[in-house]
Amino acid sequence: MSDEASRSESQSLSMMYGTYADVLFVLFPFLVIGMQRLWEGDLYDVLLRPDLSIAAAILAGLAIGKFVLGLVGERELGPFKERIVFFIALTLFVVLGPAIILILSIVGGGQPPGFVAFVQPVLLIIAISLYTTAISISNILTRSGRHSPVVRRDTAPAGGLSGGPQSLPEPLVIPRRSGEDSA
Repeated sequence: MSDEASRSESQSLSMMYGTYADVLFVLFPFLVIGMQRLWEGDLYDVLLRPDLSIAAAILAGLAIGKFVLGLVGERELGPFKERIVFFIALTLFVVLGPAIILILSIVGGGQPPGFVAFVQPVLLIIAISLYTTAISISNILTRSGRHSPVVRRDTAPAGGLSGGPQSLPEPLVIPRRSGEDSA
């Protein structure tokens, strides 16, 4: 049991490192752009450019992709589908929509209002949180789906379940076309 717990802890740690490596990879170009603008002396101007909203929109798109993979990846996730769809809608409503609106408003011209300097970092933090949540949910759901026993209906005895974790999923049954003979 302790071997399984240490394996699970190691897998969770690897997942965390991989998730934050993805976040750093997405944020790296924006860090370089921000450092260049800071070098030029535009500290406040960095927060009034659309860069942080672009990064938030990218991470929100990645989060939606991970949620969709969790949604369609496992057949046995029926009870969790509504929760995954909720997180997709939450990501669209809280991060992606406002980020796109900010990008268009900032690029559209004129001096952006001062609140943009506070809203963009908050959007980025929420996008990072939703992306890490998407990775965690996707991995938890696929891991729980992998460990649940699958029972083949054609090999189960009349009194109970057969197989266990080593059982194979039920084979796909393709119905014959109505014009074919059964030979």
